[in-house]
Amino acid sequence: MRKYATEFIGTFFLVFTIVATVTAGAPLAPLAIGGVLAAMVFAGGHVSGAHYNPAVTVAVWLRGRLTTRDVAPYMAAQILGALVAALVGRVVVGTAPAAAFHATGRHLASAFLAELVVTFALAYVVLNVATSKDHPNNSFYGLVIGFTVMAGAVGVGRVSGGVFNPAVAFGASAAGLISWSMLWLYLVANLAAGALAAVAFRALNPGDLEVPLPVEEVGPERASRSLPMPGVKKARTA
Repeated sequence: MRKYATEFIGTFFLVFTIVATVTAGAPLAPLAIGGVLAAMVFAGGHVSGAHYNPAVTVAVWLRGRLTTRDVAPYMAAQILGALVAALVGRVVVGTAPAAAFHATGRHLASAFLAELVVTFALAYVVLNVATSKDHPNNSFYGLVIGFTVMAGAVGVGRVSGGVFNPAVAFGASAAGLISWSMLWLYLVANLAAGALAAVAFRALNPGDLEVPLPVEEVGPERASRSLPMPGVKKARTA
C-alpha cells in the first residue's frame, strides 16, 4: 500500500498544480508544473518509482521493471489522486476556468500527434534516466523528467492542452480545463506513446533487459536467477 499511496500523493500534487495555475492563468504555469513534478519524483522515487502517470507505468511495465499485478493498482491510485486534486484545486482557486480545451478536424490530428510525440519523449527519458543500469543512483533524474514536461507544455500546450498523462486528462476534464470528449485522444495517444517508448528502450539497450527477480515475490531459492522480469530496482518517473 505504501507504493500506491505514494502514487496517489505525487499525482495529486501534480494535478493540483496544473488546475491551480491554469485556472488562474498563471504565466509561469509550465515552470510550476515541471517543478512540482520534479519535486514529487525526488520525494517518491524510492518508494513507488514515482510514476504519477499511467503512460509511464505502461512503459516501465513493458520495459520489465514493474510487476503485472502492480499495473492496475498504480493506475487506479494515479487517477484517483488526479480526480481528488481536481476537486480541491477548484475549491482553492475559487474561479471558473476558461472554456474547456476542445479540438476538431485538422486540429484534432495535430493534438493527437503532439501528445504522442511528447509523451513518448517523457516515457523514453524516464526509462533511460531512472531504470537504466548505466545510471544507478543518479541525482539528476527528477530534474530531467520535470524539464521534459515543462518543455512539452511550452512547446505544444496550445496545440494539445499539454496533458502527456492519462491521469492528468481525467483530472483536467473533471476540473473543466479540457472537454470530456477529448479524453479518448489522451488515453490512446499517451498509452501508445508509453508502449512505443518501452519498445525503443528495449531495442536500444539489449544488454539492459536481464534483471533479478525480487526475493519477496519468488522466494530465496529463485531470487538468484536472472530473468526478463520486473526487478528490485524500481523506476523513478513522471
